[in-house]
Amino acid sequence: MTLFQGGTARADNPIVQTIYTADPAPIVHNDRVYLYTGHDEDGSTWFTMRDWRVFSSSDMVNWTDHGSPLSLATFSWASADAWAGHVVARNNQFYWYVPVTNRATGRMAIGVAVSDSPTGPFRDALGHPLVENGEIDPAVFIDDNGQAYLYWGNPNLWYVRLNPDMVSFTGGPTQIPLTTAGFGRRDGNPSRPTLYEEGPWVYKRNGLYYLVFAANCCSESIAYSTAPGPTGPWTFRGTIMPTQGSSFTNHPGVIDFRGNSYFFYHNGALPGGGGFTRSVAVERFQYNADGTIPTINMTTAGAPQLGTLNPFVRQEAETSAWASGVETEPSSEGGMNVGYIDNGDWLRIRGTAFGTGASTFTARVASAAGGGTIEVRLDSTTGPQVSTCTVPGTGGWQTWTTVSCPVTGATGTRDLYLRFTGGSGFLFNVNWWQFTR
Repeated sequence: MTLFQGGTARADNPIVQTIYTADPAPIVHNDRVYLYTGHDEDGSTWFTMRDWRVFSSSDMVNWTDHGSPLSLATFSWASADAWAGHVVARNNQFYWYVPVTNRATGRMAIGVAVSDSPTGPFRDALGHPLVENGEIDPAVFIDDNGQAYLYWGNPNLWYVRLNPDMVSFTGGPTQIPLTTAGFGRRDGNPSRPTLYEEGPWVYKRNGLYYLVFAANCCSESIAYSTAPGPTGPWTFRGTIMPTQGSSFTNHPGVIDFRGNSYFFYHNGALPGGGGFTRSVAVERFQYNADGTIPTINMTTAGAPQLGTLNPFVRQEAETSAWASGVETEPSSEGGMNVGYIDNGDWLRIRGTAFGTGASTFTARVASAAGGGTIEVRLDSTTGPQVSTCTVPGTGGWQTWTTVSCPVTGATGTRDLYLRFTGGSGFLFNVNWWQFTR
């Protein structure tokens, strides 16, 4: 994939640059944000989606790629359409609700997968759909009293009350009335008089229930309604994110993390991006004093960094604020590694806290070719070069060795750039790196 260039740019949106991502579903767990996304295939001209992806961050700018712990193949009964899902933690497990096409009926159905870990692997919890009425975009909310609700729908809006096991429900699906008072007025479409389109996201804040949704079509904006209870009655409150961003769909995700509020969405900002090749992004925002949500516009800057990154502990190479030219892949040593590295590709790691200084840079590398060089730079791809590490050929792309090189001049808190150089073709892979004081 061809990606944004420009080594001095400070853009951190979109969050992921190695693949196209869509339909963000963030959660907070153990003081870390886990971001679950869909995956648009490169060059897609439809919603061609076969798996889901997971990324995580503790500082909102450096994100770790955890790969794909869930795909269509997880559901033996699913044939296509790994579309917008939602994850919730309960019972020391993680439940991932996803819409897929049921092979037996040809209709969209909601499946649920479960894992003991937020990064998977996930397994099909039921072996069949949880609920099926041909509609999409599940979202789960657990109220303060422990009652969980599953919402979904396009063109309608539905909910069921989930049982404590999170994989069954009591009663049948209930349709939420789509009134103009509840969901705003849409112009020019008598069959859909309200703004509600799809992608519901429900949460509670200060005793008030919020339902954020993709509005209008097409192109979509993001709007929201509020209610005194989880099932309504809903009152339309207005637009959060106006139509923008070169994708005709959008999808909200809202969380609080470390005292800040964050709004996730998607657009078509990457090269080759568009309505079928989307990318997830995030903005920090503040609620108004009365609990209303301000207008939020898309930016390339993204959210500010929380704290710093510690370079003196092992850092996965697939953790970065920006990745130019590279891709990620499963590593034989576990997790993911950075691969498909060509001459001139680079990674940026924001806010790296070297303190009084580093003496050595170490990296875990592999190469089925002739290897190459890792230039360790500060501030930009052409900034001060504080170390140079030669990567040898190792005889295989997953045949790993460790290289170490002296470091001079890495002090303070700086943006770290790892720039990769060498001959033609793919050069080498990187699994992790670490500095010593």
